[in-house]
Amino acid sequence: MFMPLPLRLRNLLLLMLTCWALPLTAQQQGGPPPAVTVQTVQPQNLTLTTTLPGRVVASAMAEVRPQVAGIVTDRLFQEGGRVEAGDVLYTIDPASYEAAVAQAEAAVAQAQAQLNAAQKEEVRQQELASRNVSSTAALDQAVAARDTAAAGLQAARAQLNAAQIELDRTSIRARLSGEIGRSLTSQGALVTASQANPLAVIRNIDTVYVDVTQSAAEIIEWRRGNAGERMGDDMPEVSLTLADGSVYDQKGRLTAAEPDVNEQTGVVVLRMTFDNPDKLLLPGMYVQVEMPTRVAEGVFLVPQEAVTRNRRGQPVAMVVGPENVVEARQLTVLQDRGNDWVVGDGLAAGDRIVVAGLQRASPGATVTPDEPGADAAAGQETPAEQPASEAPEPADPAPAASE
Repeated sequence: MFMPLPLRLRNLLLLMLTCWALPLTAQQQGGPPPAVTVQTVQPQNLTLTTTLPGRVVASAMAEVRPQVAGIVTDRLFQEGGRVEAGDVLYTIDPASYEAAVAQAEAAVAQAQAQLNAAQKEEVRQQELASRNVSSTAALDQAVAARDTAAAGLQAARAQLNAAQIELDRTSIRARLSGEIGRSLTSQGALVTASQANPLAVIRNIDTVYVDVTQSAAEIIEWRRGNAGERMGDDMPEVSLTLADGSVYDQKGRLTAAEPDVNEQTGVVVLRMTFDNPDKLLLPGMYVQVEMPTRVAEGVFLVPQEAVTRNRRGQPVAMVVGPENVVEARQLTVLQDRGNDWVVGDGLAAGDRIVVAGLQRASPGATVTPDEPGADAAAGQETPAEQPASEAPEPADPAPAASE
């Protein structure tokens, strides 16, 4: 005997049959192919770049150290400010050095007096010798005494000069114009000549260097792509990206390439030079340099959202053919540029790449391509290409009246 199914089970079976029949119904009715958004690509010549990490380095740096020993009596600069070459930065107690200068001056005066006496004795002996009163030996002895006194005077003057230099060094001066950091010593501290710890550090950051590292393999590729030119020969300008992601407004140039590969890391150090008028770049700051490597001819810019990966991890794009049939193209991606991929191989001029609706664009499927930019361009060109003679032709009203 036939038993009726429960109401809930009947509803479930009805829903399943309905869902199964919907695709068949749409296919039997011959619905339109799914719509996808495409973008037409054209080959172009692009300058390929590489992004290299680096650090900012001051173009010149001087550590301030004392050249004489003594007690620091004063600091005459503002920490973190700018100093000029020759400015007095620190003073050391000059008392002992002033005494040494006074002693050297006295020695000079004494040597001068001895020289004066020796010169007078020489003159007297010459007069006596001319009258045959004195012997030649006495005259020779007087000349020798004069020369000895003159040498003693020179030695005394040299000692005075050395003492004066030591006294001048009690005023510690800047040997470089630039920005000075914090003071590493204070008033009342005892310092010694050429001590290990500097008193302060001066850095010139009007122009800065950016030292970056590049692998030896990339250096070889660059030289092969540029006919063996050395790094730095007629290099174009490079741009700088700061730690916050912003692009530095000044352009730089590659000025030096270390002719040596680090044995442990396998990299080469490259030095870029940048102007720093606003003192925005500080030594030690982490930056990224975008440096041109070579010019790639006949490459394509493809939006990144249009490129997927197959099971082997190879980049693939869906291309709509002339009959609106989708085919998969394997690509050779050279590098990224913003939101696009730079593609070297796999595409041809005028290819229409699917950029939206990839889930409906399987290989072999027929689609309805839509390119918003092409429609807008075509709408703008239509009035301009229409001949002027066609516009003023009016329709003949006579046939309309007879009808």
